[in-house]
Amino acid sequence: MASILTNTSAMAALSTLRSISSSMEDTQNRISTGLRVGTASDNAAYWSIATTMRSDNAALSSVTDALGMGAAKVDTAYAGMQSAIDVVTEIKSKIVAASEEGVDKAKIQEEIGQLQEQLLSIAESASFNGQNWIAGGVDTATATLDATVVSGFVRDSNSGVSVKTTTYTLDGSTAGSMNVLFGGDATGTISATTGILGTIASSWTTVDFDTSVAGTTAAGATVGAMSINTLDITSLTATELGEALTLVEAGLDAMTSAASELGSISTRIDLQSDFVSELSDSIESGIGRLVDADMNEESTRLKALQTQQQLAIQALSIANSDSQNILSLFR
Repeated sequence: MASILTNTSAMAALSTLRSISSSMEDTQNRISTGLRVGTASDNAAYWSIATTMRSDNAALSSVTDALGMGAAKVDTAYAGMQSAIDVVTEIKSKIVAASEEGVDKAKIQEEIGQLQEQLLSIAESASFNGQNWIAGGVDTATATLDATVVSGFVRDSNSGVSVKTTTYTLDGSTAGSMNVLFGGDATGTISATTGILGTIASSWTTVDFDTSVAGTTAAGATVGAMSINTLDITSLTATELGEALTLVEAGLDAMTSAASELGSISTRIDLQSDFVSELSDSIESGIGRLVDADMNEESTRLKALQTQQQLAIQALSIANSDSQNILSLFR
């Protein structure tokens, strides 16, 4: 039936054109944003997962920054410990030189004194952002103190989140376990009578200095304060110099152990940093698989829709012309 009031052909063509236009709008939006799932209405499940994982990835970015900060603290401490080892090694060579006959022990002691001052300077300077892992620390002269660096961000199977840390224990008082050059008092100020260089020999090695050696009695011999100089140089025996050498060697062993511990922490931080970087890339890739648009597919779809749109417009034009054709019946 031909009607001038109701053109069903035009209505069908118009409906098809609207559907094609809507599909084109969706496709153009995907092409412009690069996202197949840009809002919750596109795919609520995928959008929710992607939003959560983007949030976690942002947290991982902060973990990366924190790891960089931790690495800087450890590297600073390691550099300070290594420099201190070099200085104590130099002190060791001076003691060996003092064992030679005819050498001016007073001059050697003057050099040793300067090296001991350098040890204190190194200990005070090895600080990053106000944190010093080889000297000082609140009460490390009498107790241990835990220093931590952020090492990870974890979301468990129950959607619980937590921040993981790596702990490095500062110890300036425990025999056989000391890993700081000098401990710190209750205010964090460096205590020159604690730590590897400031602790009396009798507490961590079997050195028994002759009391005739000034500043190095059996009750108070330390690497940081010992003296091989006496008013009566002839009273300084080879045995006493040997004991001084033993003391320095024990200090070097403790410092080497501490440097190794710092090196292990540094390696772990580097490994964790690499892992966090790879994990972040994996999460980003996973999010992309869920919500990113396939641009090859979308461009092909757009071409097809453009063709369909042109055909729909042509069909609508033909349908609209049917009403005009009715006029010819009345001529």
